[in-house]
Amino acid sequence: MESIGRDLGEMQRIPLSASHVAALRNIGVEKYYPAGTFLVRAGDVADRFYYVEAGEIEVVNPFTDERHLPSTLGPAQFMGEISFLNGGVWSMPMRASADATVTEVPRPAMLRLMSEIPEMSDIIITVLAARRRRQLDAHDGTLVLIGEDVDRSVRRIAEFASRNRLPYRSHPLGSPEAVSVAGSCAISAERPAVIFGRGVVVAEPTPAKVARLLGLDYNLVDDEAFDVLIVGGGPAGVAAGVYAGAEGLRALVIEDVAIGGQAGTSSRIENYMGFPTGISGADLVWRGEVQAMKFGTRFAMPRRVAKLEGLEDGSFCATFDNGRRVRGQAVVVATGVQYRRLPIERLETFEGAGIYYAATEIEARYCRNAEAIIIGGGNSAGQAAMYLSRSARHVRLLVRGPSLATSMSSYLSSRLEAEPAITVEYGAELTALHGDAHLEAVTIRTVADQTTRVVPTCAVFVMVGAAPNTGWLSGLVELDSHGFVTTGNTIGADSPYATSRPGIFAVGDVRAGSVKRVAASVGEGSVVISKVWEHIRT
Repeated sequence: MESIGRDLGEMQRIPLSASHVAALRNIGVEKYYPAGTFLVRAGDVADRFYYVEAGEIEVVNPFTDERHLPSTLGPAQFMGEISFLNGGVWSMPMRASADATVTEVPRPAMLRLMSEIPEMSDIIITVLAARRRRQLDAHDGTLVLIGEDVDRSVRRIAEFASRNRLPYRSHPLGSPEAVSVAGSCAISAERPAVIFGRGVVVAEPTPAKVARLLGLDYNLVDDEAFDVLIVGGGPAGVAAGVYAGAEGLRALVIEDVAIGGQAGTSSRIENYMGFPTGISGADLVWRGEVQAMKFGTRFAMPRRVAKLEGLEDGSFCATFDNGRRVRGQAVVVATGVQYRRLPIERLETFEGAGIYYAATEIEARYCRNAEAIIIGGGNSAGQAAMYLSRSARHVRLLVRGPSLATSMSSYLSSRLEAEPAITVEYGAELTALHGDAHLEAVTIRTVADQTTRVVPTCAVFVMVGAAPNTGWLSGLVELDSHGFVTTGNTIGADSPYATSRPGIFAVGDVRAGSVKRVAASVGEGSVVISKVWEHIRT
């Protein structure tokens, strides 16, 4: 299956050319760092690009201050992380292991240079992506979680970090690794914790707090102005971000959960053109995120738009749930849909403790060697069943209807039927949840004869129905009877993505009549920017 930055060795074989280095030296400043000096520490803003002229630089373990990797960076190599593109922070400390001389280039000047020299940009971005891939594969970062297996708040941080491609390490409560990390931070090893480096223990951890530590809270100035606000970071929103940046528009993509949206939870997409061996939804959208950042598009998350207002000059003001505001001359609504919550007693009690709405690596760990139940008959449910069958002892797919023919791709339903670890139950529904702090069993009813049975399980994945995320639009645009945004001919607009309010466009699953497929969402997000451009320039 395809993954970005897969082969680190391959990615670093192509060095910067002599002309690239000359361009760096022309706009940078040469600095000297004696052996033992830290160039950056974890949490420092990634506001400079470092090209190594002489000496050696090593990655440092933030908990022990010892060399973290066997290899070092030397002359003709460069320091950098993918967070540099978006103005985030360093995830690991870097130190001169021998006297070192580097050329430092401020981030704004470096981004301009990369836009002017695409060959250099390609080399740098490929290496930065490969470094992040290595960190993710090795679970190697300054963020450390203790007790994810028993604490719901720590589990939320794990899910947030995993879905947003943020490297972290997780230790079971009471494990030797947890005891060692807790000791280095002078905290109790008997309690769950979220730790950033050696000095920061996050009290009452939330995704928003961790996002600030990891540099995802990009210090937006209150009332900061953009050409276009793209609300939603799924395939449609990220594609719009790529094309907006490529067209020179000052764009901001706003996402309240994770870049990738619902598609980001798909473990394997096999029918997206260009990836014959399949690609995960998270990897696909991450490629787009990196591409958009390359063109200067900014991302803000986790940020939720609570209210959108039209201003007298025709522009718009978006207010976040934390009270901060940003302005845009145009708005692209790409908030997609979310799975409907089942009308079952105690559902909220078990959310995050047995009830899940995504099937990623995180959730797969929770049902290892156990029974997993999936509710739904669409492609997402089928992909989740195939993915979970690798770790769960058995996967039970509950489908209310008599078949999958109208709701799931044929190749996927055929695989489900052929997989011995998966049972598809037609005409079945879930009616009750059982357990104390965590889900322990469910009641399943057969629709035809109304018989019921209790099935032990620790994980139920709800992937049924789709509710549009449009409540924040507060009457600004026309919606259909189901809450989807109406566009195009339906409301007399000259563009299939224009809404009833000039300057507001809708793309992807949130748009009434859209095709609920990743490829369609990417196409709509790409095409809509031409209409945004026309609106802004007229």
